[in-house]
Amino acid sequence: MFVKIKSATNLGLETIGVDVEVNIANKGLPSFDIVGLPSKSVDESKERVKTAIINSKIEFPLKKIIVNLAPADIPKEGSCYDLPMAVGILASVINCEIPKRSLFFGELSLDGTLRHTKGSLLLSLFAKERGIESIFVPKASANEAAIIKGVNVYPVENLNQLLAHLLGQVLIEPAEYIERQSIRQKAEFDMKEILGQEQTKRAAEIAAAGGHNLFMVGSPGAGKTMLARAFPGILPQLQEKESLEVTKIYSASGNIPPDGSVITVCPFRSPHHTISQVGLVGGGSRPQPGEISLAHRGVLFLDEFTEFPRYILESLRQPMEDGHLTISRSRAQVKYPSRFMLIASANPCPCGYLYHPKKACSCTEREVKKYRKKISGPILDRIDLHVEVPVVDANDLSDGVGASPCGCPSIDIRKRVIKAREIQNQRFMEENIFINAEMKNEHIKKYCFLSSDVKRILAQAVTSFHLSARSYFKMIKVARTIADLSGASDIEISHMAEALQYRSKQSQES
Repeated sequence: MFVKIKSATNLGLETIGVDVEVNIANKGLPSFDIVGLPSKSVDESKERVKTAIINSKIEFPLKKIIVNLAPADIPKEGSCYDLPMAVGILASVINCEIPKRSLFFGELSLDGTLRHTKGSLLLSLFAKERGIESIFVPKASANEAAIIKGVNVYPVENLNQLLAHLLGQVLIEPAEYIERQSIRQKAEFDMKEILGQEQTKRAAEIAAAGGHNLFMVGSPGAGKTMLARAFPGILPQLQEKESLEVTKIYSASGNIPPDGSVITVCPFRSPHHTISQVGLVGGGSRPQPGEISLAHRGVLFLDEFTEFPRYILESLRQPMEDGHLTISRSRAQVKYPSRFMLIASANPCPCGYLYHPKKACSCTEREVKKYRKKISGPILDRIDLHVEVPVVDANDLSDGVGASPCGCPSIDIRKRVIKAREIQNQRFMEENIFINAEMKNEHIKKYCFLSSDVKRILAQAVTSFHLSARSYFKMIKVARTIADLSGASDIEISHMAEALQYRSKQSQES
């Protein structure tokens, strides 16, 4: 008997339909073979499927079973074919009707229960695009798939429950559509807990409002890491389209936990400086997203920036510029988005005390130059805001011990950031961008009017600071964000003057 079950496979963020064709022949020796370019994980499915059916108290057919995964020229990987294979075998030996326009997807345990399987959201999107009405997925993955409206998501606990549904005995209720909920962004610290550092806090507010990159340089203990850890607390919630983009990446990489659902808060990724290039950028024999893609629409925090190998930092160039990257391998080519805010922190020299007011620097001029050369000019040129983080005075520290925090709290800064983002949402309503940092030259000409006085100041800065063309336009974007924070319709002299303050000496020298 021949049965065809619809399923799908994920290649990066792309979903490809797969027909699981099951044929059970009465002639020939009992066997169970899988064809159609299966990987080792797929080939092992036959043992999982057979054992799961037997442990579910269902008779397994001792006949010649051939499973073909079509199209046969696409490599098949993963455990998501367990459920469609089992359904195909059950439908071949038990008279049950397979619902039309439906997909089956999920990994089986040996006891017949279904395990959380990555990529359920992509399957649900694929079903909606192709007009498929129903999908059957593990119960632990149902919330993830139920994000998409218009698709009936059936949460399956085990094979016996699914068989009872197919026989019309006990029907499975579809999962309810998951509405996006407003969740406040959580942070390790509140901005009001950070003593002093008003200029750095202002730079962080500008970065959050416009999606700009931020580079902090300061001596050890100045508060760079604490400021970065407090940054998520001033970020707004993801918009619906942004939320879906992020959730797709986390679904494809298996980073959504069982019973997890839509991601509404901005990602915050903080890899250690010993991370490999594949871990940061992504890759592998079956290309997976790296940290820069997992930070999409969020923050990538690189602490101890100069400790990262230079070749790893150089791999950030193209993703920072284009907002996406393509990973090419002999067997596959995938494209992942990578629009993130880079927050980097570093010491000014190897010992860290070059600008310290009380401690003397022990580094030679040659050592300082060598240390700074670890970060190339092109990387620094792609960072919008450069700020030096001074050491907090001991008197300020002692005054802050045991006292109530008196700085501006994160929630108040967040309100100003949200207000500026709303202005940008209205501005870019007809564009395919969300924030000022994503503007191209055509958008700058359209939305960033510069008066003759502002142009004159900017021209003087280009000459004095030797700014590149990229830095020239980045300063306009930053000034546009500062204007949005102040509620101004046009970029004024004060906005441009403040933006130009965030070009460090190191970036100018590079």
